[in-house]
Amino acid sequence: MFKLFGKKKSKAHQVYAPTDGKLMPITEVKDDVFSTKMLGDGLAVKSTSGKIYAPVDGTITTVFPTKHAIGITTEEGLEILIHLGLDTVELKGEPFETLVQVGQTVKHGTQLVNMDSAKIQAAGYDDTVIVVYTNMDLLESVSEVKPGDVSHDQEVQEITYK
Repeated sequence: MFKLFGKKKSKAHQVYAPTDGKLMPITEVKDDVFSTKMLGDGLAVKSTSGKIYAPVDGTITTVFPTKHAIGITTEEGLEILIHLGLDTVELKGEPFETLVQVGQTVKHGTQLVNMDSAKIQAAGYDDTVIVVYTNMDLLESVSEVKPGDVSHDQEVQEITYK
């Protein structure tokens, strides 16, 4: 005999660190738009390598002209913003080398950008890398992150779809 109303299959997915560095909760980002989760929940990493990787599998849907942010959409439709530093839009793309283009399919761990942290800091800006889930209505839950050292191939957060 089979069950008509079985337990719903879990739709949990792992999110990987976008760079090597120090992982922190998004609430610790020194910008209210991110720390208050105005754009959505997520995580942040203070990069030690300057190499930025896709935290999930998906399709590149946005590459900002100023190269300071990239959008990825997952197969499930979740839109993820990878924001490189705070107020770095002012630097007009100078410290960033984009390695992907709109429409490109990526796997977690695909390198997206080379970021020159020294240039960002010398200009007086914060180089924290922020990952934000912008259409939170698709998510049932987002796990807490455990602050500390991470590498870009490390699972750092679990998201569960509704």
